[in-house]
Amino acid sequence: MPSQDPQPGRQPVSTTSVRTGVWFIGARGSVATTATAGCAAVAAGLHPGAGMVTETAPFADSGLTPVTSLVFGGHDTLDCPLPKRAEALAAGGVLPHGLPSAVRSELAAADAEIRIGGPLPGDTRTDEELITAFAADLTDFGRRNGLARTVVVNVASTEPAPDADATRLPASSLYAAAALRAGCPYVNFTPSTGLRTPALKDAVAACGLPHAGRDGKTGQTLLRSVLAPMFVQRALPVRAWSGTNLLGGGDGAALADPAAAAAKNAGKERVLADTLGAAPEGEVHIDDVPALGDWKTAWDHIAFDGFLGARMVLQTTWQGCDSALAAPLVLDLARLLARAHETGLSGPLPELGFYFKDPDGGPAALSEQYLALLAFAERLRGEK
Repeated sequence: MPSQDPQPGRQPVSTTSVRTGVWFIGARGSVATTATAGCAAVAAGLHPGAGMVTETAPFADSGLTPVTSLVFGGHDTLDCPLPKRAEALAAGGVLPHGLPSAVRSELAAADAEIRIGGPLPGDTRTDEELITAFAADLTDFGRRNGLARTVVVNVASTEPAPDADATRLPASSLYAAAALRAGCPYVNFTPSTGLRTPALKDAVAACGLPHAGRDGKTGQTLLRSVLAPMFVQRALPVRAWSGTNLLGGGDGAALADPAAAAAKNAGKERVLADTLGAAPEGEVHIDDVPALGDWKTAWDHIAFDGFLGARMVLQTTWQGCDSALAAPLVLDLARLLARAHETGLSGPLPELGFYFKDPDGGPAALSEQYLALLAFAERLRGEK
């Protein structure tokens, strides 16, 4: 079990003069690379912050860390340098042509702050030894860069749910435990276990840190969270809701594992069950299509009843790039968690359910979640 930082709570410093760390788990993956390159582009005025809700008017004067003050690092088990990873994303159309060259120095600086994660095959370290090593990386990152605080964000590939009789913590929980030990706010943007394991229950309750998650809501489930309330509000019974996802890249490869796909689909189905009152008939299928790279196509087929039992169908198609959809949300969450930590907030933040398939409480409908998020922004503004 991880020990706790003696003073992990409030560290009040003016956000106009501080630097804030963003530590990615999966720091060389598509989402983290896109977020790092994108933040540099927005900070330099090369591109607008499209998709960053925190860059809209309701969040002005909320005391959020400026994008120019974010410092990136992280853990990963891959060794491909960030500049090269960004070039590959640009070749695939995820990043704009020429952007990797324009922000090469920022990418190189972030790459220099990436440490080897784990456990790797053959790693004989215990859970406690791994947590200690990961926490030391976080502490060293903050000290060397003069950071007021560091937010840990898990954007690694989805891992299968652990067996009930597992004797070791899953990797996502090792990193989450390290975040608690180092006194860092934590975000789980993946369906992986993270903090939600009985082994960390006491540590989470005692840590005095804000945290949010689980499983970022970016594409198909974002659309579901908008459409499902419509059927409820218009008293239109949903008979069946089926979906298919075609995707490539690292996510496609990871989700080719049936156990990982099951963990991912649980969040998609939960949104419907929470909104409709019960899970409708139908399943979600995920197919790995390597040729698609970082792009995804998602179809939904919704069968519902109208007046006098009239049988009707709504079909939707969502085509997009998960990395480009997720990256601005990740930057939002890092800024919001940093501000929450600065103002002394702790525990789960249900107001941030807007960003997640499986949030820490709060409403399920996106419109209601957005209102809760705006109220949270007003709360942060009042803490200045």
